[in-house]
Amino acid sequence: MPVEMTISLGPLAEAVEARLAGWESEGMARRIWAKDPTVWAETDLPELTDRLGWLSLPEEMAAAVSDLEGFAGEIANEGIRFVVLLGMGGSSLAPEVFQSTFGNAAGHPELIVLDSTHPGAVQAVDARIELADTLFIVASKSGTTLETLSFFRYFWNRLVQDGLPQGEHFVALTDPGSTLEDLAAERGFRRVFSTPPGVGGRYSALTYFGLVPAALIGADVAAILSAAAVTAAACRGSAHDNPGLQLGAVWGEAALAGRDKLTVVTSPGLAAFPNWLEQLIAESTGKDGTGIVPVAGEDLAEPDGYGDDRLFLSYQLAGEPAPGLDALANAGHPVLSVALQSPEELGAAMFAAEVATAAAGAVLGIHPFNQPDVQVAKELARQAMAGELGGGAPIEAADPADATRLAGWLAALPERAYIGISGYVPMTAGAVELLQGLRHHLRHLTGAATTVGFGPRFLHSTGQLHKGGPAAALFLQLVDEPSPDVAVPETDFTFGRLVAGQAEGDYRALEDRGQTVMRVQLGADWPAGLETLLDTVSSLA
Repeated sequence: MPVEMTISLGPLAEAVEARLAGWESEGMARRIWAKDPTVWAETDLPELTDRLGWLSLPEEMAAAVSDLEGFAGEIANEGIRFVVLLGMGGSSLAPEVFQSTFGNAAGHPELIVLDSTHPGAVQAVDARIELADTLFIVASKSGTTLETLSFFRYFWNRLVQDGLPQGEHFVALTDPGSTLEDLAAERGFRRVFSTPPGVGGRYSALTYFGLVPAALIGADVAAILSAAAVTAAACRGSAHDNPGLQLGAVWGEAALAGRDKLTVVTSPGLAAFPNWLEQLIAESTGKDGTGIVPVAGEDLAEPDGYGDDRLFLSYQLAGEPAPGLDALANAGHPVLSVALQSPEELGAAMFAAEVATAAAGAVLGIHPFNQPDVQVAKELARQAMAGELGGGAPIEAADPADATRLAGWLAALPERAYIGISGYVPMTAGAVELLQGLRHHLRHLTGAATTVGFGPRFLHSTGQLHKGGPAAALFLQLVDEPSPDVAVPETDFTFGRLVAGQAEGDYRALEDRGQTVMRVQLGADWPAGLETLLDTVSSLA
C-alpha cells in the first residue's frame, strides 16, 4: 500500500486545500508524469525535463534485481567483510540510510560511507578495515567529483603498498561515458554499474547509487522497489489522494506562509532518513532567495518553545515509539505524520518525498532539479587551494573561549532566521554529541531553528540552501588543525589542504552573499576545542 499519512494543518488548511483543488483541476499529476516543463517554468530549461527520469525508476530498476542479488551473493561468498563507499551527497546519503536502517544481513559485509576529506576521517576508515577483505565503491555521476577521486587514489595506493591486487577491489557507479567509466576500464575495476543520466544525484536513491550498496549488505531491494512502485502508482492519481502532491502542497504553502523550517523527526529505526531528506529538500528548493529549510536531528521542545516559522514532519516505523507530535498538533502547529509498516517501505517514503519536493518547487516558483550555487563554493575552494584568493582580507577566526565574539555574532541574528552550524571535523559519535549539545544551547538562547552539517559533506547537501536560499540565517563555521596530515596520491596536495580549501571556499561564498558567518578555530585537539566552545555558549545563557 502507499505511504500512510496523518495531516493536521492548523492555520495552513485553507491554503493547502485551495492548492490541491487547483492542481486537481489543472491535472497536475498528469503534467508531472508527462514531463511538462511548464509545471516549473515558462519553457524547458537545462536540467529540467531531462532530470525527470526518477519517475520511472521503481519499474525500470525491478529488471536489475536479479543481477544485483547475484552480484551481492558473489561478494558475500568471497568473504568480503567491508564495503567502503567513496562518494559525496546524492551518491552517499541513500546508502548511509540503508546501512543504518537495515544493518548488514548475516553473511553480508558492513557498509562504511566515506564522505569527508578530513585527514582524520580518511585515517579512521583505513584503520577500521582489512584491505584484503574490502570492496570499494567509487560513486560519482559526473566522474569528476574531487573528493571521490581523492578517496579512490588514497585507497588504490594503500592496496599497492600492501602488495594486494587493486582492480578487483573496486566497483564504479557512474553515468555512461564519464571519465570515471574510462578510469575504471583503464585500471581494471571489477564492475561498472552505469546509472541513468536523466536522474539527478539527489533523486538517485532508487538507481544503482542506492541499490548496489543496499544489495551488498543483504537488504531486500525487490521489496524496496515494490513499495516504491505502489506509491508511484498512487502519485499518478487525484491530487487529494496523491501522497506526493499532498506533501508538496503542504511544504510549499507552509513556506509561503513563513513556516519554512521543516522540522523532521523519526522513530529510532529511521534515524538516518532525515539526512537524506535534508539534501533532497535543501538542494532542490534553496535558491532564488527562497526555499524550505529542513531541520534534521534537532531535539523536540515543548510546543511553546517554537515560533510560527515551523512545520513538523514525522516518520514512524511500525512497532516503534511514536516521535510524539500530538502536543504540537494540539497546540496548533501544523504536523504531518508518515507511517511505514516495514523498513522496506523506505522506498515508498523516498519516492513520495521526491514527488513532494518537485511539487513544492512548483508552489515556490523555482527550478527544483538544478543547483546553481553549489559550483560557486567549489570554484572558490579551488582558488583557495591554488593560493588565488589573496585579494581578500584573511579570515579572522575566533577562539572557542571568546564569549564576547560569540555574543556579538548572536546579536546579528535576523528575525525568523535559522542558525547553520558547519563542522569541518571528523563525523565521529563524539563530534555528533557535542554539536547536538551546541545546537541545543543556541536554540535555547535564541529560539531559532538550528541545523548541523559536517564539512565538506554538507556542501553537497545544504550548501545550496545556505548560498541560494532564504537570507534570514546566521552561520557558525568550525575548523581545526588536522594532525597528522595525509597526502593524496597522484596529486600535489594533501587531505588537510583540501578540507581547508573547502572550508575557505564555503566561508567566502557565504560572505559574498552577504551572510553573517563566524569562524571558530578549534585547534589540533578539536574535541577539546568543541567542549570549550560548548562551555562558552552555555555561559551566555
